[in-house]
Amino acid sequence: MKISIVGVGLLGGSFSLGLQSVEEGHHFIGVDINEDHCTKALELGIVHEICQLDEALAKSDLVVLATPVNVIKWQLPYCLDRLPSNSVLIDLGSTKATFNGHVENHPKRSRYVSCHPIAGTENSGPAEAFPGLLKNKMMIICDKDSSDEDALNLVLQKIKKLEMRLHFMEAKQHDRHIAYVSHLSHISSFALGLTVLDKEKIEKSIFAMAGSGFSSTVRLAKSSPDMWAPIFSHNADNISEALGAYIKQLQLFKEIIDKREEDKSRELMEHANDIRRVLMGLDR
Repeated sequence: MKISIVGVGLLGGSFSLGLQSVEEGHHFIGVDINEDHCTKALELGIVHEICQLDEALAKSDLVVLATPVNVIKWQLPYCLDRLPSNSVLIDLGSTKATFNGHVENHPKRSRYVSCHPIAGTENSGPAEAFPGLLKNKMMIICDKDSSDEDALNLVLQKIKKLEMRLHFMEAKQHDRHIAYVSHLSHISSFALGLTVLDKEKIEKSIFAMAGSGFSSTVRLAKSSPDMWAPIFSHNADNISEALGAYIKQLQLFKEIIDKREEDKSRELMEHANDIRRVLMGLDR
């Protein structure tokens, strides 16, 4: 099978390396506007050749769009226009409603399977890709009934080979939920990083006191702005709602702390501790 990876960075590269580690016989084609990424992807064995997008589309059985969401938005209809009739197109973007609505009436919509792997790191680029990134992670497929059965089955087969967990959702529901459990955490990390950086301008020794708690909380602030700025725009309404709810919680903590109401702060934290139960269930 010939598989094109459009965007040979962390996610696209890990998809390729992961499949190569569990399934033989695939020929991977790389497409990327970054020449350094293309060179590195060939060097690391992420792909076996580099092509321009049109050439890759013409000879691929499966096309994987692993580019930023603002790029995927125009790539989807462009690729569907040129996709061979029996080939399959997927994207790995973290917003779905905009994409699905954009190609809802496309004559080849049924050859597209809308995917979102809940996986990644704060790093980017092909050098950061590794075979096990997707293993045991969740793959969400949105609006599955809009895809042909054979197209969906092909994707499900690859998900199974990658040892991923699977969940089906409606695209609008996906975008609402992902705003809370993914997009909001990135904004929180960026905001914390900015807050401490502003303080560091005055008090140069502040980072000498930064421990593991700070490092783990601010880790996502190292994520690529080129990837995340478009995500915030594409899912703006849902993220704004999530931010509003989060700001209310922050304001409540501030009011309790200002009033030195230790019992109330303890109650809030004990309630928040219940997240442990939720996360333990997700890890099973």
